[in-house]
Amino acid sequence: MDSSVAAFTYEDVMTSAISDVDSRPHFANVLYEKRGAVAYVRVNRPKVLNALNRSTWTELRGALEDARDDAAVRGVILTGAGDKAFVAGADISELAHVSAVEAEASSRFGQAVLDLIENLGKPVIAAINGFALGGGCETAMACTIRIAAPHAKFGQPEVKLGLLPGGGGTQRLPRLIGKGRALQLILTGGMINAEEAHRIGLVNEIVPAAELMQRAEAILREIAANGPIAVRYALEATNKGMDTSQNEGLALEAAYFGLCAGTEDKKEGTSAFLDKRAPQFRGR
Repeated sequence: MDSSVAAFTYEDVMTSAISDVDSRPHFANVLYEKRGAVAYVRVNRPKVLNALNRSTWTELRGALEDARDDAAVRGVILTGAGDKAFVAGADISELAHVSAVEAEASSRFGQAVLDLIENLGKPVIAAINGFALGGGCETAMACTIRIAAPHAKFGQPEVKLGLLPGGGGTQRLPRLIGKGRALQLILTGGMINAEEAHRIGLVNEIVPAAELMQRAEAILREIAANGPIAVRYALEATNKGMDTSQNEGLALEAAYFGLCAGTEDKKEGTSAFLDKRAPQFRGR
């Protein structure tokens, strides 16, 4: 089957927290490490509330590409440095000086990085530890699952700068919370708290700040106990299906279902169920 999918067992994942840190690229504005089956990506510009400039976008892409290409990595946790912000948005000092042509190119570049997050083929958990505004809210929305600390804040305030969301906010936000709620946030530039974000479906869970990373790790362990090929194709079927009609999405689902049925993991999963034992998936 797909040789890029890791041969990983549940026991491998459970020991990830005590594994040695793997070799990894190093960046100036992003802290990146791998422990066992988890890659940790932390935007590290706390003095500017982890605002995204071009070099930070570039480093995010580099870290995510490394996590995507490492067969040992089964999931990613994305967060921000410090306790005030996940990502507070674009770096306004940089944005203030771009031309119209440069702004469009910058938007497309950021969109490509967020598309990489959304379609990584592995779950990406956003651990939202503070402000998630503008590009930060858009970054969170590109993630597979979003969990937030109680003090987290969300919004798309671009209209207050004479702009509109340029990192996918006009597209992902309506898909997540509905057109009416999305337009209210986008057009007012207003900000909502974690409780409201949870109520409208923008975040999956609210978790005490001190437990945010542990909860993200627990979610990834739960996912990683399942068949890796099945997880990857379930992600693809869901993401691609969102951009098609329901009938086209159902056909896509059936095709992926058939692909999974031809794997060794399917044989192992069904045999383990019938034998009343834990499956040992190998990603084949």
